[in-house]
Amino acid sequence: METVLVILQACVVLGAIVLGVRTGGLGLGLWGVVGTTILVFVFRLEPGSPPIDAFFIIIAVITASSAMQAAGGIDYLVSIASKIIQRNPRRLTYVAPVVAFVFTVLSGTSNIFFALIPVIYETAYRNGQRPERALAASTVTSGLGITASPVSAAMAAYLVLMAGTGYEL
Repeated sequence: METVLVILQACVVLGAIVLGVRTGGLGLGLWGVVGTTILVFVFRLEPGSPPIDAFFIIIAVITASSAMQAAGGIDYLVSIASKIIQRNPRRLTYVAPVVAFVFTVLSGTSNIFFALIPVIYETAYRNGQRPERALAASTVTSGLGITASPVSAAMAAYLVLMAGTGYEL
């Protein structure tokens, strides 16, 4: 009986996700509320606590990114990255991912990678290379940079998750 309940609950969650994606925009959140309501009132599952820690982490990262943007820090980092990438056009497939990784680790957000996309594309195009190789590798390394960054929201969330296990920095 318990297996059937788990399968039904999984169907409710997946159904809410599918309907939310099909609706798009605000509909995704609304279908999430519908799915949660069904799980709480039909299946009698106890709702968890609101993710206050995650909310404040996201606010802190957005505030830091905004301050860096307002101070011209992102433009400065992108200008440095452009020079590094354009100095090594033959090694673009190797240099661009390393630059994306390092800059993501330093900034704590992969939003800086969006500013590097045109630089990588133009450098590849000018040198007769396929830009998708450098762009794909840079996307992956930027994602890895988020988990490696000590100032990212992912690291802050990881520290919160690990707090109850006895492991600390």
